[in-house]
Amino acid sequence: GPAPRPPPAVAARVGRKVLMGEEPVEAFLGSTFGSTSAVFYRQGTLVLEDGTRLRGVSFGYEGNIAGELVFTTGMVGYPESLTDPSYSGQILTMTSPIIGNYGVPEDDIDEYGLPKYFESDKIHVAGLIVQDYSHHHSHWNSDRSLSQWLQQQRVPALYGLDTRLLTKKIRDKGSLKARIEFEDAVSTFDPADQGFIDVNKENLVAKVSVTEPVVYGKGNKWKVLALDCGIKTNIIRSLIQRDCEMTLLPWNTPLADKIADFDGIFLSNGPGDPSMVSETVANLKAVLDGMKDGSIATKPIFGICLGNQMLGLAAGAGTYKL
Repeated sequence: GPAPRPPPAVAARVGRKVLMGEEPVEAFLGSTFGSTSAVFYRQGTLVLEDGTRLRGVSFGYEGNIAGELVFTTGMVGYPESLTDPSYSGQILTMTSPIIGNYGVPEDDIDEYGLPKYFESDKIHVAGLIVQDYSHHHSHWNSDRSLSQWLQQQRVPALYGLDTRLLTKKIRDKGSLKARIEFEDAVSTFDPADQGFIDVNKENLVAKVSVTEPVVYGKGNKWKVLALDCGIKTNIIRSLIQRDCEMTLLPWNTPLADKIADFDGIFLSNGPGDPSMVSETVANLKAVLDGMKDGSIATKPIFGICLGNQMLGLAAGAGTYKL
């Protein structure tokens, strides 16, 4: 006789052909969001400097990486977070439980010459950790899946890990050195350093900054001298929309001899420890000293994130890692 009709829950999981009594299709098994579909995907391990080892399922590029484990609480906006240069060198944990359900938009450029949907022109995180990855994505503007995008840009990612546990660890201990490893290369890490790196000992700003000056919003009313330490595209866009002409300069450009031609200085966000950009801090101090003794005209200086920290160092303050 005909094969028995499967229960609705099973039918929903294995595809339409099962309902017709035919051979099951080689398709997605598990929940819509992928928790039980590990049989089709390679596993990897997140290893923390405190000895914690968590197994997960790979949905990105399969390659070993090391970085600093941090978290973000955003419920949406993973394309923006992953392309934020401030996350350079870091393994980003998303606290929102389901990631990837609306895919990734295409690489459009807006009317200002900026990436339309991203904060820079590439993914900057070293790796991605999520609780559950949605293998099915749906959005009118989706051009590819998050998994495809991560593989294109060679960024490892794991799902199926306890992100609440990781967030509590970071909350209690601060950001942690971590690595993502895959079975065929676990033994390649040097036991002496356990495969961990301290990204805060690197000048990450130099890796994400422009190398030549770039002007955005040319002809606008307010002339802003912007130091690029890893600026997000939406900051540039927001200032252009407020009638600013942005002259974006490399991170270590001296400013004292240039400020006279501008209405103000903008210091951008960026990755890493501000003490690693001592050259920039010295350049800012020269500006502040010049404004104080009257040799440089007093102009407003606005810093965001790392920019504000550098400004504080230039003024004689100190910084410490939370």
